[in-house]
Amino acid sequence: MISSTASRRGIAFASAVRSRFCAASCATIPSSFARRPTKTNDNNSRTLHTANPTTVSRPVRRNVLCRLGADSGARGLSSAATAAYDQSVDVFPSIVIGANGSIEPQGSFAEAQAEFLQPDADAVTTLSTNLMKANMGVVAHYYMDVELQGVLTAVREEQNRSAGTSHPRIAIADSLAMGDHAVKMCEDGATSIACLGVDFMSESVATIMTKNGYGHVPVYRLNPNPIGCSLAESAERDSYRAWLEKADSKSLHVVYINTSLETKAVSASIVPTITCTSSNVLNTILQASAQIPDVKIMYGPDTYMGENLVTMLDTILAHGPNADYADDSEPWDDARIARDLHPLHNSESLKRLRDSIDVYPSGNCVVHHMFGSEVVRAVRQNYDDAFVTAHLEVPGEMFEIAMEKSLVGRGTVGSTSDILKFISRKVEEAAEEEGAGGNTSSRRRLRFILGTEAGMVTSIVKSVQDILNQTGNQNVEAEIVFPVSSEAVMGVDEGDTSAASTGLGVVPGVAGGEGCSTAGGCATCPFMKMNDLDALNDIVNMVLRAQSDVEGSGDSTKLKAYHPPNRLQGKKISGIPAVDLGSEPILFMRKFMQEKAMPDKLVKKILCE
Repeated sequence: MISSTASRRGIAFASAVRSRFCAASCATIPSSFARRPTKTNDNNSRTLHTANPTTVSRPVRRNVLCRLGADSGARGLSSAATAAYDQSVDVFPSIVIGANGSIEPQGSFAEAQAEFLQPDADAVTTLSTNLMKANMGVVAHYYMDVELQGVLTAVREEQNRSAGTSHPRIAIADSLAMGDHAVKMCEDGATSIACLGVDFMSESVATIMTKNGYGHVPVYRLNPNPIGCSLAESAERDSYRAWLEKADSKSLHVVYINTSLETKAVSASIVPTITCTSSNVLNTILQASAQIPDVKIMYGPDTYMGENLVTMLDTILAHGPNADYADDSEPWDDARIARDLHPLHNSESLKRLRDSIDVYPSGNCVVHHMFGSEVVRAVRQNYDDAFVTAHLEVPGEMFEIAMEKSLVGRGTVGSTSDILKFISRKVEEAAEEEGAGGNTSSRRRLRFILGTEAGMVTSIVKSVQDILNQTGNQNVEAEIVFPVSSEAVMGVDEGDTSAASTGLGVVPGVAGGEGCSTAGGCATCPFMKMNDLDALNDIVNMVLRAQSDVEGSGDSTKLKAYHPPNRLQGKKISGIPAVDLGSEPILFMRKFMQEKAMPDKLVKKILCE
């Protein structure tokens, strides 16, 4: 195994805070995972840049780290590290993306995110070479660690230049698209797939591959231990099944794809079920209610997303033709609803749909749970000029800000892909308005509140820089603001000698995961961070040794522990193979996406025909 740095960062969760955090998130946080130490040059400054020659230098705060586990003392951190960090929530950390590859992190949390936006060249070359030797594809979620994303992005660009394959063997995407990319890689001849995400993602990828005729191609996770998800686990409780069993006739269970195959199977055995993503959930419920006007929508398990869907419908209905407007916004009359929302809907049908939605009351994601009242207050008071983006999973107040902004073109609500597209579009519009070149002394800065996991920043940086390079614009900058609560960082007592010996100034996280708060949320996902660069290199090397049949290596046996969970294999529910039941909601969604209509088989189930 090779590493781009000499050692890994230790990460720990103090047990008392862990108990409180886990109680809030209804999840078991992994005991440890790893990240690398900060690389500095001799004058204690860091130079950040990408492929472009112009660079920006900044002071380095050494040893800014993410901690998750129980033994902080073993890592050289004393109890003084839990001292509150005197950071005003009025100013959030951010990364400013400018022309010629310039990157300017502002604040310690942003510095931690910016550490690896320029990947180590040797790490890129080694991984790229070994992936090609192993004939292996990699599908990764947007929320991966920034170091890992930086290397993967560089490997993908290298593969695109070499043009050795018809489809890139690296894909960074949302959870649904990961499966699509894996299938395309298999069609191009890949003989194995590494899935970088949490367990339900590897399950979903393997299921989609199987349904497309590639069940024989192995899928590998990066950790032999379970990689959980607080949201997915909330649907595996008895309370979720009890909620489903209360379904009325003509009910449709719309289950978020971010759940296990077992959840989908059990759900489908109780009530007609279709999966959805944050990108297509609105269209799913609109189409279902258009085809079956009196359908009852049961949405779960993400409580925030379900409530936000209702809020979205309420907002549209409140901005009808008789509403008072402070600007020239176009009202949401029946004509606009039919044009911009769904051709078979009007205000009356939207009211009927809104009133039919039953949201599961006890499920959330620890990442999106972060955006609470303190953050909302600061966004409203101090970032009124900013564009606001919000994932559909964020708490209601944060979502409402983004929803309000979206009505006047200054915000968006939706999936990770929707957020990336919105930021890219706004930067492109500004760059085209400003034109190429220009007076760099008069810069135009667009500020974006990033209402989702901080790992998104890698893809955002890449997109913004590509746009500025293509347009030749020197004036436009994009500032990506991380709305991290004051609880999401902690400081080290200046007088603490043991802490001083580590060089530790600020730790993102309250004795928790990076950017995690004791209130129960994280700015970065501790589960996703169980995927790292060393672990990927380990898997690739094991595959290579297994292919070479190295005597005594035992790698073929070891690799079995890295397969996706297989809890349903050989099991039946009401005489039906559980795997088939679990796959059915996914296939219903696939058919809906292809045909833009609810599948006939699903409609018959809803109508009990």
